[in-house]
Amino acid sequence: MFEIFYEDLVIGQKETFGHYEVTREEVIEFAGKYDPQPFHLDEEAAKDSVFGGLCASGWHTCAMMMRMMVDHMKERGLASLGSPGIDGIEWKRPVFPGDILSAEGETTAKRDSASRPKLGLVKSTYHIKNQRGETVMIMRGNAMVAKRPA
Repeated sequence: MFEIFYEDLVIGQKETFGHYEVTREEVIEFAGKYDPQPFHLDEEAAKDSVFGGLCASGWHTCAMMMRMMVDHMKERGLASLGSPGIDGIEWKRPVFPGDILSAEGETTAKRDSASRPKLGLVKSTYHIKNQRGETVMIMRGNAMVAKRPA
């Protein structure tokens, strides 16, 4: 099942992955449940906002990024064991219906876990981009990755 373990990850390693098309319906549905602000729910109200049109919640952008990341981990066979948290999120540009998102990730640090000898901790930075190559979000996160079984 797993093909890539903690020992296989290299600091400075970069990858591009994902293809997520943002739809109007999903933007409104997500906002209605989790972030019901007018510029996420109503096209007319959004026109008069700082964004100039209906746009996805930043939290929705995080969720879309998470989907792309999990799909990519499964495709690669990464021995991911979850995350102890993130170090930061920056929403750089609005995400609009019709945008197609992708991600660029870089492994920035790694260390053995002091309390769990069968896993390592990995830091990565992700740049989420739209179809024009513009960065819409940056996330700096942490992952727990299994070590290769003996």
